[in-house]
Amino acid sequence: MDVNKVKNIIEALLIVSEKGLSIEEMKVAVPDTETKEIKEAVSLLKEEYDRPERSFNIAEIAERLQIVTKPEYLQWINNLYKKETEKLTGPSLETLAIIAYKQPVTRVEAESVRGVNVGGVLKTLLDKDLIQVKGRKDIIGRPLLYGTTEKFLEIFGLNSIDDLPMLKEYSEEDLKYGAQHEAMVNIEEEGVEKTNDEAGGKKDEEESKSQGVKESGEKKDKEKEEHIDETYSEQIEAVQDKGNF
Repeated sequence: MDVNKVKNIIEALLIVSEKGLSIEEMKVAVPDTETKEIKEAVSLLKEEYDRPERSFNIAEIAERLQIVTKPEYLQWINNLYKKETEKLTGPSLETLAIIAYKQPVTRVEAESVRGVNVGGVLKTLLDKDLIQVKGRKDIIGRPLLYGTTEKFLEIFGLNSIDDLPMLKEYSEEDLKYGAQHEAMVNIEEEGVEKTNDEAGGKKDEEESKSQGVKESGEKKDKEKEEHIDETYSEQIEAVQDKGNF
């Protein structure tokens, strides 16, 4: 079949579909085409929709292709479809972020990160269909494992969980900081030994300085850990405004 004909068919199918279509579903609707032809037709549609004069394009969400409007037209769409949005509360957002990044995760594991009980929050997220039970962990007690749902991907506009914002902003810096802090302490300790050899009377003063460096380093480490714990919810908040709950 001519690729332009396939392109028009795919466009029609995407327009009438409510939740989008996967490549496999398109093949069912157009049985006399190959996967390669369908992908080529989709690629042509994307190029056509990416032009400035078009108000919509094709997005891949939860492994399904959908025709979606471009963000710059949201203002006028909201004027037509006035809908109150229900935002997640802070505790719900934090717990959802932990589950999204660490899934599959048990309730105890989520609580160890947040530092508080998350039983009620888990129920809320389950009721909203943002998380689901993925199975049981193979340890004593066999606790439930939680993970995100397809609705979670749809609301946040993600094709898969791999599209979540990376946490690299902190990990590399923290590793470097830890190495620098350890090296600094070692240098201070060597300096104490050298000073003691040269002037024993300054021993107490140098040991005091070294202790001060260690205490300062421990304080910074604690601040770093608290900063990293907040990363999960910060990354999810960056895309939260894309959806309604």
